[in-house]
Amino acid sequence: MPGSLVNLVNDRERGVRVACVALRDQTRPEIEGAVESITWIYPGEVAAGLAAFRAAGVRDVVMAGKVTKSDLFQNPDALRLDAKAEGLMSEIADRKDDTILGKLADFLETLGLHLLPQYALTPELLVAEGVLTATQPSEAQRADIAFGFPIAKTIGDLDIGQTVVVKDRAVLAVEAIEGTDAAIRRAGAIARGACVVKVAKPSQDPRFDVPTIGPGTVAVLAEANIAVLAIEAGATVVLERDTVVREADRHGIAIVAVAPGRTA
Repeated sequence: MPGSLVNLVNDRERGVRVACVALRDQTRPEIEGAVESITWIYPGEVAAGLAAFRAAGVRDVVMAGKVTKSDLFQNPDALRLDAKAEGLMSEIADRKDDTILGKLADFLETLGLHLLPQYALTPELLVAEGVLTATQPSEAQRADIAFGFPIAKTIGDLDIGQTVVVKDRAVLAVEAIEGTDAAIRRAGAIARGACVVKVAKPSQDPRFDVPTIGPGTVAVLAEANIAVLAIEAGATVVLERDTVVREADRHGIAIVAVAPGRTA
């Protein structure tokens, strides 16, 4: 789920203004220095977010970041759902990511707010096919990638998660509501040197929930003694790529971007 609704009516580097609605306790405070205006809300304060968009003259919106979805069950009061949010939640058939975010996207469209693909203004962040790191995967690890890729696609198609962790062609962990990092840590507690496979859903809506990795991902991989991270080429966003590659090589982790038709 998105950690912030960032209106990219303008990106400073592209000569446009940036207005941001950021989520308290979710969005990094450094974002204030990158935008022209910012409004801080709790995740469920939909009306306040919409008011901020109207005040800024927003027409195009991009979702960025994530919200810990487990809060819906563990700490729903922390979301501070207002009447508008409660109404939207009452209209959905289930609480799958695609259902919730799709409902939000449709609602924004009814208000004249066009939700763009997450990488619409930063297509350079999408990773191309190949090994990103100097560290190379072994043949056995490539076999694990080939084994795990269709499994990850299957759970993605069911909207369960986007990640599986594999070793010796056995699944150690499957991502669900707890998120990618927790799944990686669970697998790391079982075996060292596993392979993480993270893919886009077969019916991925590019407006939200696009697979993303960054320096924080590498830190979790290192903590869990993971050997390889395989991501989907052309469908995964890599943030701070230079740092990601440098830190992965420092820990001896191979990062491989795989095209769907070539999984080994």
